[in-house]
Amino acid sequence: MQTLIESGIAFIIVLQRLGDWLIAPMQFFSYLGNEEFFLLVLPLLYWSVDSALGLRVALILVTSNVLNNVGKLAFAGPRPYWVSTDIHAWWSSETGFGIPSGHAQNAVSVWGMFAAYMGRRWIWVLSLVIIFLIGFSRMFLGVHFSHDVIAGWALGALLLWLFVRFWKPAAEWLEKKTMGRQIMVGFIVSLIFIVVGFGASSLRAGYQVPEIWISNAALAGTELPAPLDPNGTFTSAGTLFGVAIGAAWIHSLGGVQASGPISKRAIRYVIGLIGVLILYMGLGAIFPRGEGFIFYLLRFIRYTLIGWWVAGGAPWLFVRLKLAGRNTGDNSI
Repeated sequence: MQTLIESGIAFIIVLQRLGDWLIAPMQFFSYLGNEEFFLLVLPLLYWSVDSALGLRVALILVTSNVLNNVGKLAFAGPRPYWVSTDIHAWWSSETGFGIPSGHAQNAVSVWGMFAAYMGRRWIWVLSLVIIFLIGFSRMFLGVHFSHDVIAGWALGALLLWLFVRFWKPAAEWLEKKTMGRQIMVGFIVSLIFIVVGFGASSLRAGYQVPEIWISNAALAGTELPAPLDPNGTFTSAGTLFGVAIGAAWIHSLGGVQASGPISKRAIRYVIGLIGVLILYMGLGAIFPRGEGFIFYLLRFIRYTLIGWWVAGGAPWLFVRLKLAGRNTGDNSI
């Protein structure tokens, strides 16, 4: 691992010597693999473009996040600027371990799912270019080694293959279940996420972040390393459970179309985002944050409600406001 780190430092230094003019475009491409970007785009897909695609993207994203957290805890690899002061940190909000790269992994999972669903060659080409540039940007910005990015791409590709291969038989199996059983399946999977996440955390029980990593991060002017925070596991688990509740419920009502006039699609997106912000910021202000059972439970509930709103609550409201119809079809939930 030390050989990979040393060669990785040299490679990043070469990349960063290409010039400061690349900082802004690389930050842009890095944002295309950011969770915040996907949280904005996912509801747009689900409410206003194609709900079937939106559901696939939502589920592969939360699954990817859980697996990425497990991978990071298993390898416990540093960020480049934690181990070398010769590397500039041009993306300062990372606190977790480095390998595998979450941006690279999510890029393959999400953009790959988009391309696989659409099934058009030009979309595949565009998605592959975006996937490459997202991974490249993470190295240029000094937040990932090349082996971090390659590991993220590989894990994302494996996850994408599994989703594409087993989505249809899994969906057909769930179709035969009652709404209650579908929700129970979602709850069981969310519990598996939590168990797997805590199991990975147990691998690092008593782990102490090296002082040199902390001091180098401080010198770089970035957030300090906090790689053992388990809150991300409860975010993903709660979101998945909420999406399962919402999708099963709205499907039992006949489904909701994501098609329609552009004006209605835009209004749906605005109204839906307002609901997301109310739940995200409102509950975030009300629910205390910290470590321990009650804090994790409240986080799970918060993201369950957000997932339910995106998958079921908002579509139900759109129908009530006559902004969407219940006709089933290719774009129905």
